[in-house]
Amino acid sequence: MSQETENYYEGLPVGRLGIIPLASCTSLGKKVDDYLVSWRKNRESTAILQEYQRDSFVIPSDVPRFGSGEAKGILNESVRGDDIYILVDVCNYSMTYKLCGRQTRMSPDDHYQDLKRIIAAIGGKARRINVIMPFLYESRQHKRSGRESLDCAIALQELVGMGVENIITFDAHDPRVQNSIPLHGFETVQPAYQFIKNILRNAPDMQIDSEHLMVISPDEGGMSRAIYIANNLGVDMGMFYKRRDYSTIVDGRNPIVAHEFLGADVSGKDMIIIDDMISSGDSMIEVATLLKEQNARNLYLCSTFGLFTNGLEKFDRAYEQGLFTKVLTTNLVYQTPELLQKPWYVNCDLSKYIALIIDTLNHDSSISGLLNPVERIQKVLNKFRNHEKI
Repeated sequence: MSQETENYYEGLPVGRLGIIPLASCTSLGKKVDDYLVSWRKNRESTAILQEYQRDSFVIPSDVPRFGSGEAKGILNESVRGDDIYILVDVCNYSMTYKLCGRQTRMSPDDHYQDLKRIIAAIGGKARRINVIMPFLYESRQHKRSGRESLDCAIALQELVGMGVENIITFDAHDPRVQNSIPLHGFETVQPAYQFIKNILRNAPDMQIDSEHLMVISPDEGGMSRAIYIANNLGVDMGMFYKRRDYSTIVDGRNPIVAHEFLGADVSGKDMIIIDDMISSGDSMIEVATLLKEQNARNLYLCSTFGLFTNGLEKFDRAYEQGLFTKVLTTNLVYQTPELLQKPWYVNCDLSKYIALIIDTLNHDSSISGLLNPVERIQKVLNKFRNHEKI
């Protein structure tokens, strides 16, 4: 019996479950809610808690704005004694608000402020507040180089100061930022299982051995992701490192001069390139170009967050030139309708995974098995090798 349908929880729920998906995370929140409603209706359960089974666990909320751009958070239902899970996508640039009569796009700063407004609206009445922030706010500003702000650490301390007990994020740029809140829950979840499953669905002729497959990290910072996937697949790993010009500063950073490769021969092998985010996409496409020049076979570009900040045209051109086979990103951040229609794009849905985490935490059970999906990865690999449907 699968984990999500099995009535395996020993303890009582922490409190009545409540989900507050902010407007930036509406579609993901709806999918998560549907899973939770379905599981709890099918679960054999006595009336251990009032409203354990509900038609929806979503707590209606709103963040209206004044003409000046200021705002306030509103909850349309009582949350007293509830175990609350707030979902927010700080990268959802599709949303706008009126500022002095003009439509203004919402930035990560705006989404973060809305999160704080909803926490403030709870007013300390909830039993527990948990924040699920897939793209960790300001996670790219995670360490100090010279006289700089430490934005991510400040944000985490601010949230726990407002009463947040657990912060769940995905593929944090640098997990060590949790050192800023050592006495509170912080989990960074890796979507390795979802990537492997969706790659195998789109690569029926892939041979999973060191002679035919490699996992590549496009930079030194992402080595741990590549090592984890390579070890689970039992294949070799390679790495690019960025050679920078330290005599020049452009937009506050030293520009990349070239990508240098460290690893075994890639000729004739399929490549899984894994990174935490595709921002402009320049690094991913440059790495793919270099691997193709070394006669790599099929290239699967995997990234937890597909931001595509400079548009999709460069990926269209690269795909037409045969530089890669598929791009895989998750639905943890906003996806444009145009992206979802691309022939080279594969969407990895994480809503079921998030629902499992929420259901487990609500019962105060361990999520260790969800954070380290070795067993599930091996099961899907066995299915693939036995030519079973994945």
